[in-house]
Amino acid sequence: MPADNKSPENQDRNHAGLAQLRILSIDIGGTLIKASVINSDGEMLAPWVRNPTPQNATPDAVVAEIDRIAQDLPPYQKISVAFPGVVANGVVTTAPNLAANAWYGHDFRSTLQTKFGCDVRVLNDAIVQGLGVARGPGLECVLTLGTGLGFALFRDGRFLVQLELGQNGRCDGQNFDEYVGHAAFIAEGEEEWNRRVEQTFGIIRNLATPDRILVGGGNARRITFALPSDIVIFPMTAGITGGARLWGDHSNSSLAMEFA
Repeated sequence: MPADNKSPENQDRNHAGLAQLRILSIDIGGTLIKASVINSDGEMLAPWVRNPTPQNATPDAVVAEIDRIAQDLPPYQKISVAFPGVVANGVVTTAPNLAANAWYGHDFRSTLQTKFGCDVRVLNDAIVQGLGVARGPGLECVLTLGTGLGFALFRDGRFLVQLELGQNGRCDGQNFDEYVGHAAFIAEGEEEWNRRVEQTFGIIRNLATPDRILVGGGNARRITFALPSDIVIFPMTAGITGGARLWGDHSNSSLAMEFA
């Protein structure tokens, strides 16, 4: 539940400044919703929780699942959300791996603020995961292998741009969500899926020419081929720990535009 900001305990905490901030950080995926309460450094203050994403993942169903998860976690003051789609100022434009039609134009930030009674910030999940792991130097491409394919670019640890590559790229007549998403792993098997992932990494390298490719998401652990030194696997918890940076200093940052 949100912390009672009027209590003496939380007044003292607020006076202590950002260093004592407690954030309910939520990573919504097409398969799982993951969450924990973290501090402003991204350190988890409770074990992270993983619950299945509702099969009919409408806004109401997702909010209800978040509410169930939050009841078992410590008090918090703000909420960060990593969302699997395009989000602008808290309003969802695309949610291809949820109940897509139900999300278009939905003001998810306002819905959560009304439900939970605290400030909320919502960003695309590839951005939030990148915020948890991208530190530079140079250009880093963050890819997430899960229900679909997420993509974001960072330079020297600072967010540059997020592209819906998963829905719009094409390989062998399929978009990349279809080509290397979880359904492809199930349908094609581990060996063929790994061939496709390796091919996709080559396409991304040619497209973005990054110094490093950072790979996360639930299916990153299914990679079996040898990775070159410029491709690094990061942990599944990055979508949670990265939520701390949604409440940091965004001066002269692309993130400032997201929260205007």
